[in-house]
Amino acid sequence: MTSDNNFDAAEESYARFLSLLKVGTVATIIVTILVVVLIS
Repeated sequence: MTSDNNFDAAEESYARFLSLLKVGTVATIIVTILVVVLIS
């Protein structure tokens, strides 16, 4: 487990990871739509 000192840093890292995951998901959807439109 993380100590109390590291908990804030861990929480901030996790929040950054989640926002990066959301941005990555949106980017993947946009690229997928673009590829499908180009192929069809």
